[in-house]
Amino acid sequence: MKASIQRITLVTDAWQPQVNGVVTTLNKIVEYARAQGIEIDIIHPNNYPNIPLPTYPEIRMAWRTQGLEQRLIDFRPDAVHIATEGALGWKVRRLAIKHQWPFTTGYHTKYPEYIHQRWPIIPANWVYALMRRFHKPAKRTFTPAESIAQELLNHGFSDLTLMSRGVDTELFHPNHRVDNWFQRPIYLYVGRVAPEKNLPAFLDLELTGTKVVVGKGPDLDKLKQRYPAVQFLGPQYGQALAQAYASADVFVFPSLTDTFGVVNIEAIACGTPVAAYPVTGPKDIITEGINGCLHEDLQTAIEKALTLPRANIHKSIPQYTWAGAAQQFLDNLAPIPLTQRLKMHSIKATS
Repeated sequence: MKASIQRITLVTDAWQPQVNGVVTTLNKIVEYARAQGIEIDIIHPNNYPNIPLPTYPEIRMAWRTQGLEQRLIDFRPDAVHIATEGALGWKVRRLAIKHQWPFTTGYHTKYPEYIHQRWPIIPANWVYALMRRFHKPAKRTFTPAESIAQELLNHGFSDLTLMSRGVDTELFHPNHRVDNWFQRPIYLYVGRVAPEKNLPAFLDLELTGTKVVVGKGPDLDKLKQRYPAVQFLGPQYGQALAQAYASADVFVFPSLTDTFGVVNIEAIACGTPVAAYPVTGPKDIITEGINGCLHEDLQTAIEKALTLPRANIHKSIPQYTWAGAAQQFLDNLAPIPLTQRLKMHSIKATS
C-alpha cells in the first residue's frame, strides 16, 4: 500500500442489499482496509434519490446527486477508486478529471456481452467503445483474472492490473455437507437468476437426480414456471449457503460472460467440483480434473466432474484470499498528489 493513502473514496453503483460478486468483493476490500485503519467513504446509490434499472429492479440508479462534488472535496481523499461504470461512476469520473485527481477503476462486468444479449440490436463493439472511453483516463483499471485482462487488451484497453478475489474458508468448508438434502446426484447453481447467466443451458439438460438453483433475479418467476422439477430455493446466506455448496455433488456454472465468478471458489472451498464452459472466469480458477471440469458441452463437464474425488478439492485454491485481494487493491491505487489534496481545503463545488 502507498504509505500516503489513509483516506479512500470508493464509488460504486452496486451495493447492498444487492447480492453478487461485485458487492461481495467491495465489502471484503472495505472490511480489510478499515481493519488497517484506513478511512473509506463509500458513495453508492442508496445515498441519493434513485430509481430501479429497467428490467432489473434490484439494481438502483442514482438520478439526482446534489452535494456529490462537495462531498468529495470535503472528505479530502488520498485516492479515488471508481468500481463501476454506472451513473455514479460516470459522475465521479467527470469530477475527478475536472479537479485533476488521478483515479483507478474496476472492470467487474462484461457489459458489452450482457447488453448485446438483452438487446441484440446493440452491437457489443459499440459498448466496448463506451467502456474504453470510461476507463481510458484511469491510472489503472483493476481486472480479476488474466484471461479477462487479455480480452480487454485485445479490445484496446490499457493500464490494466490484477486484483484477484478471495473466499472465506472458515465459512465455506466441506464440514457443512449434509447427506439427506435432495435426491442425488445434486447439481447446484448459485447466482443471479438473469438472462446473462445462461441458466437454460443447465436447466434444459437431462440429468438424473436434482437440479437446485439458489439466488434471485428478473428471470426467477419465469424459470420457476418453465422448470417445475427444479428446486428454486431463492437467496441463501451464511451457513445455509455454505451447506448448499457443500451438499451438492457438482456446482454448475453455465455463464459465458462472467469476468471471474466468486461462487466458483466458494463451491470449491466447500469441496464441491465445478462444471463450466472454458471461458473467462472458470478457466482462470479450475484446475482440470482436480477441482472441476471444463468442456464446450456442459453435460460432458458435469459428468466428468461427478467422477472427481472430493477429499482434497477444498485444498486446491490456497491462492484465493480476501486479504491478498485487498492488498493488491491497496498497493495499486493512484495517490492524489499533495498539491492537489491541499487545494481541496479551499475548493467550493461549482456544480
